[in-house]
Amino acid sequence: MNSASRTKRPPIVAVVGHIDHGKSTLLDYIRKTNVVEGEAGGITQHLSAYEITHQTKEGATEAITFLDTPGHAAFEKMRARGLEVADVAILVVSAEDGVKQQTIEAVKLIRQEKRPFIVAINKIDKPGANLERTKSSLIENEVYLEGMGGDVPFVPISAKRGDGISELLDLVLLAAELAELSYDASAPASGSVIEANVDTRKGIAATLILRDGKLASGMYVVAGESFAPVRIMENFKGTAIKEASAGSPVRIVGFSVLPQIGGAFKTVDSKKEAEAIAAEARAARMAPPKAAPTSETEVVRAVLPVVIKADVAGTIDAIRHEIEKIPQDKIEIRVVGASVGGVTEADVKLVAGSSTAGIILGFNSKPDARAREMAERQGVEVMHFDIIYKLAEWLEAKAKERTPREMVEEVTGAAKVLKVFSSTKHKVVLGGRVEEGVLQDGAQFRLMRRDLELGRGRIKSLQSGKVATKSVEKGSEFGALVETEGEPAAGDRIECFTIIEK
Repeated sequence: MNSASRTKRPPIVAVVGHIDHGKSTLLDYIRKTNVVEGEAGGITQHLSAYEITHQTKEGATEAITFLDTPGHAAFEKMRARGLEVADVAILVVSAEDGVKQQTIEAVKLIRQEKRPFIVAINKIDKPGANLERTKSSLIENEVYLEGMGGDVPFVPISAKRGDGISELLDLVLLAAELAELSYDASAPASGSVIEANVDTRKGIAATLILRDGKLASGMYVVAGESFAPVRIMENFKGTAIKEASAGSPVRIVGFSVLPQIGGAFKTVDSKKEAEAIAAEARAARMAPPKAAPTSETEVVRAVLPVVIKADVAGTIDAIRHEIEKIPQDKIEIRVVGASVGGVTEADVKLVAGSSTAGIILGFNSKPDARAREMAERQGVEVMHFDIIYKLAEWLEAKAKERTPREMVEEVTGAAKVLKVFSSTKHKVVLGGRVEEGVLQDGAQFRLMRRDLELGRGRIKSLQSGKVATKSVEKGSEFGALVETEGEPAAGDRIECFTIIEK
């Protein structure tokens, strides 16, 4: 493409960092609104996009698009998608806490996507802030700051008071200028799907970020198997618009099916073209997969069927991520359905027919009256959450509760048979010596000859030194009357055991 036909476009910025380090508070200050207090549990759980304008120190007014990505560990895929779309990243690090686990993960993702980034050292207004210690923790984790042997720019800020915010935005625009971001205004719009949900009044909607071209009413957006006419288009404020340029986030309503978040979209001029491209994508998905090699020793586990319902598609990834972390050696948490919208009768039917009663996990998604009634009849648990880690904690506890208990034989004592005195009708009088643990009167035992089990039985009575006793300890000789179908001989081994539930 000839550079003369290209126009400078606003940078798309991903704000990343550890939970509670102030990412949402920073964006809140920048756009002069208060969304932080409305977040469930005080954490961001959706990927959102906002446009702002900033006046540089030279007096120019520049546009910037921000992505607000969640910091909680469960939302790794959302953060990765945000960085895939972004041109520049801001890494927010608390001056109180320094580098934490999600900080390290965010740096790894930034480098993986090869994005330029600026470090915003936040909370400098806090009593526990220690700027030098925070900078040292960054250096220790191979984030080499300017002035400290590296080239990563940083700004000390207070997201609450606004200290350093203007300087931070100047650095973002400088990074964008160095990247020479541009778009072709005459090209069809293209970009990425960053979120999708079902609007109960209007239908299926998706948030798109434009990276090239212009999007205008009358076009058709195609994202994988899904397409939509550009009739209902809104900007980040929810205001209806007729046109959008590269660098902007838009919301399109009216998709044929829920588009795949993180996927690319493009635009065409006609519905016929859109349908053909979507059909081709659907045919590719439905092509039979290659047979996977089977294991000869497949582990059989109990299955707990689960349906996930969420308000937006991105949250489903986060819930799946949390489910994968739950120990599943004895029980498999099998996601049999995952979709956006309220809980319906169809969701209940997905888990009601299983041998194990299933569970429906709703995240900002509740059942309608008919679904609730059917779930009660079928014994299906429907749980509603608005905080991701509470959902994960509850499900892990429920999986433990549903895990089948295994009956295990635990050896309590073992003895060597020294002599067999008599044997009549499965009752044997013998003498022996305890080699491990304790032999108890009434205990069950296995009769072993080397590694071969000859039979099982029970101790009917014990004697030690010709005196009746209830138990004989390690190192002592004994006489015993045992009942067994096996035929003990000198040299055999008696292994007493109890059966316990694990």
